[in-house]
Amino acid sequence: MADGIHAQSDASGAIGVGRAPQIRSTAPGVEVMVGPLLNYRRQGKGPSGEPTWHGSVLIVTTPGQVSPELTLSPAGAVNSSQGNTPFTGPGSKRFAGEKLYEDPEKAFWRFIIDLPFQKFEALWKYTIKGLAYVDETQTEKPQIFAVPSIAESMRILFHSCNGFSVGTDVDAWSGPALWNDVLRMHSEKPFHVMIGGGDQIYNDGVRVDGPLRPWTDISNPHKRREYPFGEEMRSECDEYYFKNYVRWYGQAPFSTANGQIPQINIWDDHDIIDGFGSYTDRFMRCPVFRGIGGVAHKYYLLFQHHLAPPKSTFTTDEPATTDVSVDGTPADPAQLKNTFVMTDDPDDSSYIIGQKPGPYVAERSRSIYTQLGAHIAFAGLDARTERTRHQVNYPETYQLIFDRINKELEANKEIKHLILLLGVPIAYPRLQWLENIFASPLIAPIKFLNKRFGFGGNLFNKFDGNVDLLDDLDDHYTAHQHKHERRDLVHMLQNLAKKQSVRVSILGGDVHLAAIGRFYSKPKLGIPAEQDWRYMPNIISSAITNKPPPAAVANLLAKRNKIHHLDHETDETLLEIFDRDPGLLGKAERAATNGTTNGTNGTTNGDIKKKTSDTNHATMPSRNYAIIAESNPTATTSFSAPAPQPAAVPTPPTNGASPAETSTPTAPDPNANARKPIHVGESGAGTQHPAAGGLAPTGLCGRYGLDVSLRVEISPSDKEGRTEGYGFSIPALDATAYVDQGSRW
Repeated sequence: MADGIHAQSDASGAIGVGRAPQIRSTAPGVEVMVGPLLNYRRQGKGPSGEPTWHGSVLIVTTPGQVSPELTLSPAGAVNSSQGNTPFTGPGSKRFAGEKLYEDPEKAFWRFIIDLPFQKFEALWKYTIKGLAYVDETQTEKPQIFAVPSIAESMRILFHSCNGFSVGTDVDAWSGPALWNDVLRMHSEKPFHVMIGGGDQIYNDGVRVDGPLRPWTDISNPHKRREYPFGEEMRSECDEYYFKNYVRWYGQAPFSTANGQIPQINIWDDHDIIDGFGSYTDRFMRCPVFRGIGGVAHKYYLLFQHHLAPPKSTFTTDEPATTDVSVDGTPADPAQLKNTFVMTDDPDDSSYIIGQKPGPYVAERSRSIYTQLGAHIAFAGLDARTERTRHQVNYPETYQLIFDRINKELEANKEIKHLILLLGVPIAYPRLQWLENIFASPLIAPIKFLNKRFGFGGNLFNKFDGNVDLLDDLDDHYTAHQHKHERRDLVHMLQNLAKKQSVRVSILGGDVHLAAIGRFYSKPKLGIPAEQDWRYMPNIISSAITNKPPPAAVANLLAKRNKIHHLDHETDETLLEIFDRDPGLLGKAERAATNGTTNGTNGTTNGDIKKKTSDTNHATMPSRNYAIIAESNPTATTSFSAPAPQPAAVPTPPTNGASPAETSTPTAPDPNANARKPIHVGESGAGTQHPAAGGLAPTGLCGRYGLDVSLRVEISPSDKEGRTEGYGFSIPALDATAYVDQGSRW
């Protein structure tokens, strides 16, 4: 090899560089530090052409383990009434562990697994021979997961912002309590996949109580920009990021969910450090930012994707690693001392790899396309690797992604929905007026006083000296510098939806509150939602763990919820879905109880506090996650309600009850207020919608409709993390009548 580091075969059989520490574990079993972590990759075809589920399992162990082994076995049907339904396929299978990485402190082992889809929703159990936890307080976690039937789509859990910002009183927010609610819902009706929308971990502490603290404390911006990122700092940051992952991914109840709900993850800034990519270009190119970007990317690949990392990461001590013209970071002999890194790890076909490295992390972006069962496809955009203050992704990356999606949809006409993950919301209130204030010359005197005397406290960040919220605003697609990129992306999605007759629904997180944004054709065009290729809901679910913004911020955003005009044919606004605060009764319900109670689940006035103003029905500042599932699954499980019976008139049921209505959307009213429901799936949106409970299929919006439940935390003092659901449904799309129309825009 050009860098003088020669490839060799490790004792496990993997091809890699470096020589692992020459030690052999003497423990009687496999000493596990973290795991098992379960990932879903893709849906393929087996040797005989049958649909096959592909995924992986990761464990992090002490070094010196000898090739661990995993056994995967059928564990019966989810629906217990199906009895001893025979499984097709070979039955139990064994999978050898592959060593991705090993150094004197730890080793990462991956098992690539596959199994055949069955004609029923099935449970599968995996066991790792001799597994024993290093931390004796940890107990063995359930190692069983559910796979939908061959005719069904996956039941999806979506979450984002799974960590706490620096300085948060974790105990006051009951820690990661909502994962208890996730596990409770999973036990009633299992999730088949959980999508991590970014910030799966918060690494911001690296600058507060970690190795970047001395650098952060340098007051001179020029000295901070020129500060070297040598081997000592790199090693300390490497240790910090690894230990933070071990702490967070090993903590129940999140760790319990990791082993039984297969994950798909895309990263965002906090997976690296707050605001990474959205500070000024000259500052982002400083050695320290490039260094932590490389270290964070290493552990992002290992923990969140179960992939081998680059041979080494950026350091100013090794000139080869600083060459930005090189595709990927060359090997650094110092980092490979007593270290093994797999190099023959082939890219899974679910990945869409960027054509060139990002500007601040010298690695290519890694977006995802995969199929989630019979009728749903998923595309996740890596919107962080290529990000700068003025771009989210390279134009050629968008082309790669849309070429891949079009190819896949052309080949499989059974796909009726494309779920697109963007990380940050795209249908969201404009905040340009706030950007203008923060970037205004009027703020300069305050900035000077902050720099000289500390005036303004935490208003300004410790990196580039700008207003701390400015990097968050710059992250948004609605930021003024992303305006054209945002519009072009929406237009590409509209063209895709119309050409393929596939409904596009967008997932977004980041903003620490719940909301539902929508793009749609202007009512005057008279296009029913079921035929409207411009109708794209943006499910905004954030955060599952981090604290929400103050109610005043959410109320301000709701006041900014105008009907915006993307172009001459497309409008956008937030749906007013929050008919009441979680756990609190509405006015009519309080009147019905004669004021004796003010909440649900037996709570009283003192247990629950209001979260929003009475006029805010569009944004909810409370921790949350989302459930997405088919409205009309072809088969029911023991957890499902009876099949709904058709009725001529919609009847709003109580939270979670099965509906009695299956009609499809009607032609829009040109005079309707689009912040209110604009089709039957949005009718009655909120706690009384049939999708709100998140368990029973609603039967709404035609054969291929989707149900969405935003599960919102009732009280942060509840350690069980109980939630209330807010529901609506999404129609499938039939745009064949419009496919020959051109695009006017």
